[in-house]
Amino acid sequence: MQKQVVRTPKAPQPLGPYSQGIRAGNFVFVSAQAPIDPNTGKVVGTDIESQTRQVLENIRSILETANLTLSNIVRTTVFVRNAADFKAMNDVYRSYFSENPPARTTVEARLPSPDMLVTIDAIACA
Repeated sequence: MQKQVVRTPKAPQPLGPYSQGIRAGNFVFVSAQAPIDPNTGKVVGTDIESQTRQVLENIRSILETANLTLSNIVRTTVFVRNAADFKAMNDVYRSYFSENPPARTTVEARLPSPDMLVTIDAIACA
C-alpha cells in the first residue's frame, strides 16, 4: 500500500519529523494538532474552549486537503492538560460531532507547551 503525505498551509506546519497527515488507502491519519493559529504560529486563547475549537479547525483543514470532512473521522484521541477541563472541552467537541461522533479516547497528559491545554489526533476513512 502506498502512502501519501497530506499537507496544507491552513494548519500549523510540523515542527519535527512528522506529517500533518498521511493517506494510506482509504484512511487519513492526522497527527495530533495543537491549538496553534497557522497564520501566526501562536497558541490561540487561554481557555480550553477556544483551544479545542482551534484544534478541530486545524484537523478540518487537513482533512479538507484530503477531500474529506470531519464526518469522515472514525476515531480521535484527545489529550487534555487538566482532567478538570474535560466537560468544557467535551461541550465544544460535541458541537463539531453532533451526529454519529467518532470513537474516542481522552487522556490527561503533559503537553509540549505550558500554554497548550488540549491536542487531538484523528483517523478518518473515505
